[in-house]
Amino acid sequence: MALIKKLNAEFLGTFWLVLGGCGSAVLAAAFPDVGIGLMGVSLAFGLTVLTMAYAIGHISGCHLNPAVSIGLWSGGRFTAAELGPYIAAQVVGGIAGAAVLFVMASGQAGFDAAEGFASNGFGEHSPGGYGLVSALVTEIVMTFMFLIIILGATDKRAPQGFAPIAIGLGLTLIHLISIPVTNTSVNPARSTGVAIFQGDWALSQLWLFWVAPIIGAALAGVVYRWLGTESTTEVA
Repeated sequence: MALIKKLNAEFLGTFWLVLGGCGSAVLAAAFPDVGIGLMGVSLAFGLTVLTMAYAIGHISGCHLNPAVSIGLWSGGRFTAAELGPYIAAQVVGGIAGAAVLFVMASGQAGFDAAEGFASNGFGEHSPGGYGLVSALVTEIVMTFMFLIIILGATDKRAPQGFAPIAIGLGLTLIHLISIPVTNTSVNPARSTGVAIFQGDWALSQLWLFWVAPIIGAALAGVVYRWLGTESTTEVA
């Protein structure tokens, strides 16, 4: 598949992830009192990945996330030559999704993106008031487990055709665990898109939502490369 088609697929998929996932939080959640709530937002993020995995997985691999691309590279599943272009396409797609969401949300009287706009944060900007260390550990561990799920589910030895379901449900579970801590990133492109429109504290805290997911993803790639290697030792 030509690289330009892969990049357009990544753009479109990340656009959908941000519009669908963050859109559910901004437009429908009203956490924790009314609307679809934490469970609904968690499911929305999982559904965006599941639907796009079936739609574009055969075109680009459906990374939709710089951390996923880095984890797949670390795990020996992705070439370094395509890493930069993939990340760029994902970030631009995330910004585009946030831009469309901003236009949609702006139609409501009193809307103010500065109030949060589904941005990720810690300390006073954590939904549950969790501090820097909690946020850092959460994002590293959640991204690590997300990549373990992705690498395992897409292994050639795994049952075929079910990877999108496992990955989508995995992302749903990750959100159910970590929305109260950081509003759940595990995806620098998702964090960047909405932070630009929040325009204040989200930008100043954005560094964590690049650093932590990248660390977690890179570690997962190394671990799964070892874990998933078949032993060549013969038993007598």
